[in-house]
Amino acid sequence: MLELSTFTWIAIFAISAAIINTIGILVIHKNKELAEKLKPYFMCFASGVLISVPLMFALPEAIGKNYYAGFAALIGFLFMFLSNTLIGRITGEKSLAFGITAAEGIGIHSLIDGAIYAITFRASIVVGFLSGIGLGVHEFAAGVITYGLLISSGVSRQKAALYAFFVAALTTPVGAFIAYPIISKLTAPVLGLALGFVAGVLIYVSAAHLLPEAQGYEKQHSSWAFGAGVALALFIVLTKII
Repeated sequence: MLELSTFTWIAIFAISAAIINTIGILVIHKNKELAEKLKPYFMCFASGVLISVPLMFALPEAIGKNYYAGFAALIGFLFMFLSNTLIGRITGEKSLAFGITAAEGIGIHSLIDGAIYAITFRASIVVGFLSGIGLGVHEFAAGVITYGLLISSGVSRQKAALYAFFVAALTTPVGAFIAYPIISKLTAPVLGLALGFVAGVLIYVSAAHLLPEAQGYEKQHSSWAFGAGVALALFIVLTKII
């Protein structure tokens, strides 16, 4: 594995997430049919990775740093559940998981994703790498969803693409770079609680958000995409390629 600093790994994945999100925006901007066809596979693959990371790696490591990390994981899961419920009632949009309005919600979502990069890489390169893959892949679907929501609200195609970039893509590296100086100073017990909270967030994002929405499309081979995500996580750890 390349001997890179923690900050370099965070920067690589956060910027890559923004690029993938932008690709999703551009694909649906140019070819809506192709974007809608690819979206469920990206979501299923990301779900497979993101459900594996907290259950097998992030949560055990968090508990190793702090015995009460499991409680933090529960708080993270409940935070996501309550946030999603609140947004559903305010906006009536089931696809929104964070925030007060569609744009604000997705922006907060992306900022949180950036902070997750900082926390997971600070805890472990393996956990950060795997979380980064899952979060990065799901950014394609996030870009498609953001653009679609803006279009449905009456925004022009050009403005929708521009707004989606600032709201959904650019906020991820911003969140990572803002969080890193804070996360880098945390003691091991506090980092354990933070990692536990993130584990709960990742479990919710995968099991209660990405996977159910992806399965709703009932696309052929979408289950294989989910299995591929799980298999990739296992392969990386068992072969110790990072």
